Amino acid sequence: MATKKKLCVGVLFGGRSGEHEISLRSARSILGAIDRRKYDVVELGISKEGRWLQGRAAQKLLGLPTATKPTGSSRSLSAAAFKPGAETGIDVVFPVLHGTFGEDGTIQGLFELADIAYVGSGVLGSAAGMDKDAMKRLFVAAGLPVTPWVTVLRSEWRAEPKKIVRLIEKSLQYPLFVKPANLGSSVGISKVKERAELAKALDEAASFDRKIVIEQGVGGPGVKPRELEIAVLGNDAPEASVVGEIVPAKEFYDYEAKYELNGPDESLSIIPAKLSKAEEKKLRTMAIAAFRACDCAGLSRVDFLMAPRRDGKGQEIVLNEINTLPGFTTISMYPKLWAATGLPYAKLIDRLIELAVERANERKQTRFEK
Repeated sequence: MATKKKLCVGVLFGGRSGEHEISLRSARSILGAIDRRKYDVVELGISKEGRWLQGRAAQKLLGLPTATKPTGSSRSLSAAAFKPGAETGIDVVFPVLHGTFGEDGTIQGLFELADIAYVGSGVLGSAAGMDKDAMKRLFVAAGLPVTPWVTVLRSEWRAEPKKIVRLIEKSLQYPLFVKPANLGSSVGISKVKERAELAKALDEAASFDRKIVIEQGVGGPGVKPRELEIAVLGNDAPEASVVGEIVPAKEFYDYEAKYELNGPDESLSIIPAKLSKAEEKKLRTMAIAAFRACDCAGLSRVDFLMAPRRDGKGQEIVLNEINTLPGFTTISMYPKLWAATGLPYAKLIDRLIELAVERANERKQTRFEK
């Protein structure tokens, strides 16, 4: 009986974004857990300067011992391998490129041109999930609740700062959150409690993106909203995990609270979150609706904020954002949420690869010529 051919999976990591180090952590976890009896694995790295690496150079980028040759095949590849019509030998790419150039539709467009299966959302879903302004507009169009926000351009802020401050204060109430529209892992985000802090926060966000999103804090002054997260998995029929809660070590879940604080100072995750059955059902329904609103595929983590309403009339739940390539270490919330739902880490990797192949096969039903 003929042996079934292994799928060749390319794990792509690194990249030029501010989340380069998080990408390396995710890739190390995937490479350590992926079932090499099922897959041949290609390690493919991108340096901070944008140089494509393979073999020992890719292992070095990951901080792995270069003398240790991983089980399975090793193919020689570069960015040029993904040009249209190229024969890469790769069946599926698992991109673990968080942030700019990896989570924003850029690399997904390259895979589409190369006609190669890949894990995660397509060009539209990735771009919409990265751009917090576009994302919110899609949520609103789908009837999903979001906190009030204002979007300004870097050029507008630098040209007329007083006008922009007036616009923000006319539209929103303090406290505010000021964010680069296109970035992840809470990079460049500031909490602003009064006007004296606003200019510095806008300058910080403007250093990371040309578009700046200013959001009204949920719950009002002195309120620390609950931060709730749900993992979504699937293509046209997505499923939602149990709800998890993050208790930040700091005032909000910024980059330091996510990745740099350890021991007694680290943020806590509570899985499952303590919610009523009605609240949990509502959140899971909203998570799937958000996934569909942005035309996502494969995987996404949907984040919510929950706090007493400013008018005192009960609790409000708002969508904070959707992450189309969330952190994927074994201790990241996305895998932990699925583990708590009954799908362990290695099986989750299998399922994502299956979904990538399923979506590629579905795409073959589309005609591109008359």
